[in-house]
Amino acid sequence: MSDRIYLSPPCMLGRERQLLLDAFDSNWIAPLGPHVNAFEVEFASRVGKTQAVALSSGTAALHLALQIVGVGRDDRVVTSSFTFAATANAIKYVAAQPVFVDSDWSSWNMDPNLLREYLQKCRIQNRLPKAVLSVDVIGQCCDYDSIRAICHEFELPLIEDAAEALGATYRDRPAGSFGDIACFSFNGNKIITTSGGGMLVTDRSDWAHQARHLATQARDPAPHYEHTQVGYNYRMSNLLAAIGRGQLEVLEEHVRRRRAIFENYRTALAGRPGITLMPEISGGRSTRWLSVVLIDPEKFGEDREAIRQRLEAANIESRPAWKPMHCQPVFAGCEAVGGAVSEHIFAQGLCLPSGSSLSPPQQARVIEVLGSSR
Repeated sequence: MSDRIYLSPPCMLGRERQLLLDAFDSNWIAPLGPHVNAFEVEFASRVGKTQAVALSSGTAALHLALQIVGVGRDDRVVTSSFTFAATANAIKYVAAQPVFVDSDWSSWNMDPNLLREYLQKCRIQNRLPKAVLSVDVIGQCCDYDSIRAICHEFELPLIEDAAEALGATYRDRPAGSFGDIACFSFNGNKIITTSGGGMLVTDRSDWAHQARHLATQARDPAPHYEHTQVGYNYRMSNLLAAIGRGQLEVLEEHVRRRRAIFENYRTALAGRPGITLMPEISGGRSTRWLSVVLIDPEKFGEDREAIRQRLEAANIESRPAWKPMHCQPVFAGCEAVGGAVSEHIFAQGLCLPSGSSLSPPQQARVIEVLGSSR
C-alpha cells in the first residue's frame, strides 16, 4: 500500500530545530524562559496586539479569556455552532451556558444577522448575555465589520477564537486583532505548531497580567507559596516556545503553500457536478488551513461518507467538517439560533489533505481517488 497521506501533519520549514537546540543547550527547559518572552513579543506584533501570553493550549487561552471578561456561573455566552468542541467546552469550564448561532453561507462563520436578532430579543427581555465568542473557522475570519459593530451596540465584550485562523486577514487586518481578547492554538494539526500550546492576545496590559497570574497557579508575591485565587498550570515551556518562534518566522510560506493546495483542488475539480469548495469571505484572505469540499450526493452519485471511506481505503486521511455544537449530545438542551446552514455543511462537508508538506504527486493521488469514486 502507498504511504499514508495525512490531513494536516506538522511541517518544519525554518529555524525550528536550531532554536529548539538553543533552548535545550541553555538548560532553559522549564518553567518559562527567554524563548517564551521572545515568542510573546513576536507573536503580539504579528497579530496586531500589544500583549501576548504563551499558554499550554488554545483551550487554556479560551478558559482564561472567559474568566478575564467576567463570565461566570449561569451566564450565557453567544458562540458559533459550527466549531470544534473546545470553544463550547471552555464556556462550560466556567459554569456558563453556550448559546449556539448558525453560520452564514458567505464565510461558514457566525451569521451576524442571527446574532443581532438574538441580542435584540434578549434586550427586550432584559436578559443580555455576558459575552460573544466568535470563531474564525477553518482558516477564515468572520464578518467583523458587522460582529464588532453589534458587540459595540449591545456593549458586550468580544472574544475571538482564532485557533484555526492564524495568518488569515479581513480588511487587511490579521486574525486575532478583532476581539477584545483573542485565542490561538498551536496543536499539531494547525498551520503552525509547537506540538501543543496556545496564545492569548489583547491590548490590555491588566488582562495580560491577570492571564499570566492565573496561568501560573495564581501564586501571589511572597517568598513562600501564597495563594488567594484558584489558578492553573497553563504556561508554555521554553522548549515549545523555541519551536513556535521558528514556525512563526515561516508562517507566510505555510499560508502560501496551503492556498496553492486549495487552488489546485479548485482547478482539478472544476466542472465536476456535485462538488463545491468552501467560499472565501469578501474582503478576507483565508489561510485555507484545510481544503473543504461539499459533496451533493444526488449530483455527484455518492455521499460524503462513501468518499471518505474510499479515500481511507487508499490510505488517505480525510475528515467530515465539524459537527455543529447544537447537534452534539453533550450540549443537548442549550439554546440555538438557526442551524440549517451548519447542519448542511456537516452533512456534505469533507476536509481533504491540506498540509504544508503535501507534495504535487500526493495531491494528484488524492484527486485521482476522489474522481474515481464517481
